[in-house]
Amino acid sequence: MLKSELFEIIANGENSGAEFKRDDIRSEQLAKEIVAFVNVQGGRIFLGVEDNGQVTGLQRAETQEWVLNVFRDKVHPQIIPFYEEIIVEQNVRVGVITLAQGISKPYVLRHNNREEVYIRMGDRSELATREQQLRLFESGGLLHVEMLPVTGSSLSNIDLTRLDYYLRSIIKDPEIPSSDIEWIDRLLGLGLMAEDGMGNTVCSVAGLICFGINPRRFLRQAGLRVMAFAGNDKEYRALLDVVLDAPLVGRWQVTEAGQKQLVDEGLIEKFSSTIEPFITQEASEIDENMRREKTWFYPWEAIRETVINALVHRDWTRSVDIEVTNYSDRLEVISPGKLQNTMTIRKMIAGQRSPRNTLIMEIMRDYGYVDFRGMGVRTKVIPLMRMVNQVDPVFEATDDYLKTILPRKKSDE
Repeated sequence: MLKSELFEIIANGENSGAEFKRDDIRSEQLAKEIVAFVNVQGGRIFLGVEDNGQVTGLQRAETQEWVLNVFRDKVHPQIIPFYEEIIVEQNVRVGVITLAQGISKPYVLRHNNREEVYIRMGDRSELATREQQLRLFESGGLLHVEMLPVTGSSLSNIDLTRLDYYLRSIIKDPEIPSSDIEWIDRLLGLGLMAEDGMGNTVCSVAGLICFGINPRRFLRQAGLRVMAFAGNDKEYRALLDVVLDAPLVGRWQVTEAGQKQLVDEGLIEKFSSTIEPFITQEASEIDENMRREKTWFYPWEAIRETVINALVHRDWTRSVDIEVTNYSDRLEVISPGKLQNTMTIRKMIAGQRSPRNTLIMEIMRDYGYVDFRGMGVRTKVIPLMRMVNQVDPVFEATDDYLKTILPRKKSDE
């Protein structure tokens, strides 16, 4: 690091990527800051700088050795730091610890026979909440939320008719369970049921989401909230505000003629019939075939792909609904949770794949709801919006949600 860069960072003060510390702090205090940074987006710790930005320089002998010992003794899992010292003026040095975002989250501070998880929040390092720890475990690949047990549920809350069709007709399983004991054993193996730690076998999140009967009874964030407004914000007359509750996949059967027939709609089909009147317009005149021509304000495949992406990639640790809202000038889909793993909007647009809920994704692929390439944003949403609506979709990602905005055709405004 150049001295000029050091002074520029100090002048900007502490923030989510910079922390100032004297080097006479206790080892666990330094470890706390290290853990907080690597659990989020990384950052730099400047030793020998006061909170107000005054440079007092390093006072400790063998500072580098002390820093390395802190990493070895107090931070777990182990990471290798990048440490350097910048000469500010004669006999005045600043130590700089540069930290990348960790790949083995959550990182913990080990001290006094305890392990504590910290995250960086603005210019402070704070203890992670239970929910934040869950997300760290998930991002580190140590926890698959979709496999977690859903308290209070049981085999009776799974639609076995849907499951029978899935096993028999979709994945061509040669052995179909014939008793509750056999079903439970099979569903445990598939990850659609789980042990709750109290001696009960219950539905997993994935099992309830994909094949459950009224999933919202046990998992309030299941389903979709669908809204429509006459204007371009939520303060103007609501035309629609409903919450749809259904398993992701429809209930199908094979007729005597060998044809596939939909018997009961899944969530995608219910969403389609609910939103269609608000995203289409029928002509005032009847054509020569005695029909009224229907105009779509958005390409349907772009909407379908966006909503399915929200359902299969959402963060199930967040107990809020997916929202699909149609306004006079756009349609918005808000999927709860930060983008999974190291995914960014740029990577998503480029076609990079990084599923958060692998089991749910695979089931939806089996049914044909999801493209096997897993590149729907790049191959469907963006091209269709450009071709039909002559505009690009807009993506907004925060720590709380991913919002996809599909602008309406300009000619229809």
